[in-house]
Amino acid sequence: MRGRWLHNDDDDATVRKIKSFSSNNMNARKKTVVIGGSGLIGKKLVNCLRQRGIAVTAASPSSGVNTITGEGLAKALSGAQVVVDVSNAPSWEDKAVLEFFETSARNLSAAEAAAGVVHHVALSVVGTERLLESGYFRAKMAQEELIKASKVPYTIVRATQFFEFIGGVAQFSTVGQTVHLPPALWQPMAADDVASALAEIALEPPANGIIEIAGPERAGIDELVRRFLAATKDPRQVVTDADARYYGVAVNDRSLTPGADPRIGPTFFEDWLEHYLSQKDVSHAGS
Repeated sequence: MRGRWLHNDDDDATVRKIKSFSSNNMNARKKTVVIGGSGLIGKKLVNCLRQRGIAVTAASPSSGVNTITGEGLAKALSGAQVVVDVSNAPSWEDKAVLEFFETSARNLSAAEAAAGVVHHVALSVVGTERLLESGYFRAKMAQEELIKASKVPYTIVRATQFFEFIGGVAQFSTVGQTVHLPPALWQPMAADDVASALAEIALEPPANGIIEIAGPERAGIDELVRRFLAATKDPRQVVTDADARYYGVAVNDRSLTPGADPRIGPTFFEDWLEHYLSQKDVSHAGS
């Protein structure tokens, strides 16, 4: 399921291999802290970095590190050169999510400056500036602006939706036995590929800008959810509705797709789905 990373020019059929950043002795000495290290992406990212020989600390409230209260933050960042923030808000209510991302960004910025961190990497979302109808994306935009205003060199990594969340998209849009979804294009990707990209970017010099990452194929939101439900033998029917919303936001073909030069992950949806179904069969066999 894993393969090489590609660099894609959206207006050109040519796809070129991008350079992989190996964990040389210099990188191996870079202490890296992963904020949100116990979550879906965090766990995968920690493993990716350790496989590259990087000294990495997984930080989260469960390990005594809280970016909201500041608890454990100075100790966790002591001696760190790189911090990768993949944390997410526990509540998506408009006020709560804004407070989470703003408070976390401010506390991290201050702690990183005190610790001498030289690269802050933050996971964000492709299309954030086009999705501001949503309180969640307004909060992500506020987080991005605080990172840009910080004195710590940074890279903001905007990723497209994850394959792993397609079931959640279906659930959010379900009414009875039907799932109403728009045909707007998106370009989702595997969580493994997100983690791999973040690991590479963490070892690169700060971009002091935004890097977009995406999956290798575009499709309609309705189409991929329909394929997912069919493959998982889910009886719900997808209804294509141009007026349907994506998590409450009106979207079009540009809303969720990257710009002209994203980094492209190697995993196609069908390959991910085959792996997902095989893992599901294994878990059912063992239950």
